[in-house]
Amino acid sequence: MEPEALSLSNVHTFYGDSHVLHGVGFALRPGDVLALLGRNGAGKTTCISTIIGFLKPKQGDIRLFGEPIAGLGPERISQLGIGLVPQGRRIFPSLSVRENLDVARQRERATENPWGLDRIYDLFPRLRERHGQFAGTLSGGEQQMLAIGRALMGNPRVLLLDEPSEGLAPLIVAEVGRAIRRLKEEGQSIVLVEQNRQLALDVADQAIILNTGRCVFAGSAADVARDEALVAQHLGVFHAQ
Repeated sequence: MEPEALSLSNVHTFYGDSHVLHGVGFALRPGDVLALLGRNGAGKTTCISTIIGFLKPKQGDIRLFGEPIAGLGPERISQLGIGLVPQGRRIFPSLSVRENLDVARQRERATENPWGLDRIYDLFPRLRERHGQFAGTLSGGEQQMLAIGRALMGNPRVLLLDEPSEGLAPLIVAEVGRAIRRLKEEGQSIVLVEQNRQLALDVADQAIILNTGRCVFAGSAADVARDEALVAQHLGVFHAQ
């Protein structure tokens, strides 16, 4: 039986003396999109930071396709196959689009269709048009496409997307949603942190709701979409944008 793409079990994470994640656990099935939802301050980004290794859990187990990764450094976790599109994009503004992509290239994993420049430009044609342009001069939407493309250049087995639609115009949000659906169709396993409920639940198979650092719901995205009482209780003011 194939192991889960990503699994967390009883994960406790602290910022200094502040206990932020309280026994968080969930499992991402291979090829699925899992939406990680919650109010601001619920612990979503802390969860992402713990998975990628920016924060080390005080307790708990994290596994990537069955291999334990809790406590490893971010570089090693990236090498093992977790890619991150961070909140705020964090592209290199003084490098060109192509240079941003090239610098993220990792040794290709044993995969039938590895990510390279042509596949990135096929996913985001606008990046091909701007391949020689300084990344700092791109629009916010184009920078988000570049951030996603940069993460894909590492051929991740699991892709973490932290607020990919934040601050984007509705047309660009739709384009980001289209890209996520295409990645899902190609079998990419994805954890999606997203305040845009409609986008998150439209593309996700599974959903986890965090509230004050605890998992208060784990199930199908369709169940969340149908349960307005659940949304009101745990997500508060949480509108589709």
